[in-house]
Amino acid sequence: MPKSARFEGPRVSRACEPWKPPSMRRIMERLKLTVNEEKTHLCEIPRERFDFLGYTFGRCYSRKDGHAYIGTRPSRKSIKRMVASVSEVTDRRMGLLDAEEIVGRLNRKLTGWANYFCLGPVRPAYHLVDDHVRQRLRRWLCKKHKVRGRGGRRYPNEYLHEGLGLVHLAPRTHNLPWAKA
Repeated sequence: MPKSARFEGPRVSRACEPWKPPSMRRIMERLKLTVNEEKTHLCEIPRERFDFLGYTFGRCYSRKDGHAYIGTRPSRKSIKRMVASVSEVTDRRMGLLDAEEIVGRLNRKLTGWANYFCLGPVRPAYHLVDDHVRQRLRRWLCKKHKVRGRGGRRYPNEYLHEGLGLVHLAPRTHNLPWAKA
């Protein structure tokens, strides 16, 4: 079969392209939607990925049998933003606050983020964020109480989650049937 006749997969557009038919432009105008021409592009799914509303759309692989499917997962940019937000909450300047206040702020951020990013294989993203939160909270506790080291023995995971009440994201995926892919 010649290469030009081969099926490459569906072409997905994030929004109305400038070369689209006038009917598409009329629909967008009727819906009172504007299109950012610079951000808009065509993607060949499943070969390419694109980010939209904090998710990356593209090829994912099943953990059970390894088959490929088109799905979503939290984008790297959204994970980086969450990590930066956690670092801001656990900054050294927050040393005067109580641990309960810091954990409360972290829990609100983590819960909101996890409620939004619950589609697709989210377990790897949850593990990344969980590890960063525990590391930053331990560092903050060590600085606050003037303890040397990283605080792994003095502040184990059980103390952070059960003693201080820190939200643990990874177990949340047990209740999400689509997050196990």
